[in-house]
Amino acid sequence: MIHVHLRYFASFAEATGRDAETLMIDHQDGAALFATLSARFQFRMPMARVRLAVNDHFVDWTHRLQDGDHVVFIPPVSGG
Repeated sequence: MIHVHLRYFASFAEATGRDAETLMIDHQDGAALFATLSARFQFRMPMARVRLAVNDHFVDWTHRLQDGDHVVFIPPVSGG
């Protein structure tokens, strides 16, 4: 088991009701973590539209999470 620190923004913060949390998880990649949290919080945003950042760097969804990682799901941003 590892600890990961999550930050939630925009619709993810709304869905979870918080802007951050620390979770103890089995070793898994970003995709598995997103799928677990999506099922738990009913995320409306599909993974294909989201970017994954770990420790302030964009990474692939297959990135293997390590103990103490800081994980952020980045929703698409629009502006005008």
